[in-house]
Amino acid sequence: MTYCVAIKLNAGLVFLSDSRTNAGLDQISTFRKMIVYEKPGERFMVLLSAGNLSISQSVREILQIEKLKDHEGDEGITIWNAKSMFDAARVLGSAIRKVHDRDAASLQNAGVDFNVSLIFGGQIQGEAMRLFQVYSAGNFIEATPETPYFQVGESKYGKPVLDRVITPTTPLDEAAKCALVSMDSTLKSNLSVGLPLDMVVYEANQFETDRIVCIDENNPYFKMLHDSWGQKLREVFDSIEDPLWNGGQTTIPLLVGSARSLPLKKITTPQEKLI
Repeated sequence: MTYCVAIKLNAGLVFLSDSRTNAGLDQISTFRKMIVYEKPGERFMVLLSAGNLSISQSVREILQIEKLKDHEGDEGITIWNAKSMFDAARVLGSAIRKVHDRDAASLQNAGVDFNVSLIFGGQIQGEAMRLFQVYSAGNFIEATPETPYFQVGESKYGKPVLDRVITPTTPLDEAAKCALVSMDSTLKSNLSVGLPLDMVVYEANQFETDRIVCIDENNPYFKMLHDSWGQKLREVFDSIEDPLWNGGQTTIPLLVGSARSLPLKKITTPQEKLI
């Protein structure tokens, strides 16, 4: 499995992915899930992938040269000449469908689903930054101010901190820290996600970036973040008052009646009805 997250802010974009791939307990490998497409001064795009590794690798290979033609005889749209990120996402969808047409039937005969999930984002000269989540059918949705981030893979463990912290106005470095906390929470709770990590941070309207880092177990910042997050969580937990069940003095009792629901019913004999 894997975990990838991408965040779209007013200030820029943050991309983070792990690198663990497993096909059973004794088939664990390291494969990178992120690829950067950059033409300085003109376009900057990042692709994150989760799901079947052979499918995602095929999609990435085809995407390099895929041409989407709306009409016979036209030049064709590629990720290198697309005028908008929307058109670039359409090219990615076309690449997925091409792999599906080639491999889906054979995979199905082998009992394997056609499963790939992608995040694709960036900026092309002449328009604002955009971020898309792309599905196995090649269709996609776009991030909005109300939903400024996407996750693929093992998303549940890292989602709470993103929901509490991330808004479109979040500063870029703060969002990068939040993404790393999200990843750390996932690493803590799921063995199918693992180091090293790849992180890319892109500042709006730059059309290139040098904020690219591979994070392993010896990275000093990530080690500090991991230790600090665990310690601070424990401190916050310890600072919350325990519930009192015996009528002790408290201004925040737990044993109070509900205005909407009756107390839970106890069943004490076989003859009692549940409802």
